[in-house]
Amino acid sequence: MSDGDAQGRTDLRMPDDDEVFAEVTEMLGANRVKVRCADGTRRTARIPGRMQKRTWIREGDIVLVSPWDWQDEKADIEHRYESQEADQLREEGHIA
Repeated sequence: MSDGDAQGRTDLRMPDDDEVFAEVTEMLGANRVKVRCADGTRRTARIPGRMQKRTWIREGDIVLVSPWDWQDEKADIEHRYESQEADQLREEGHIA
């Protein structure tokens, strides 16, 4: 057991260069949600097919999104954090 495990800390997936943290603010249907991104932008995010049946996304969830290059107000969801992981991100100051 490493020191990190002793405190209950796990290594979380961090954003790549083109990804940002976001909070789901509204469910739109048709595999789309509204998110408020850490960069201050509100975007419409798409839930990709690989996540649709395996990962349930709800309002208030913390997710990683990658904004589209050609339309900055849209993004794709890349990862959803469990509630304990989201709490850890808040404690470490990654998200507000």
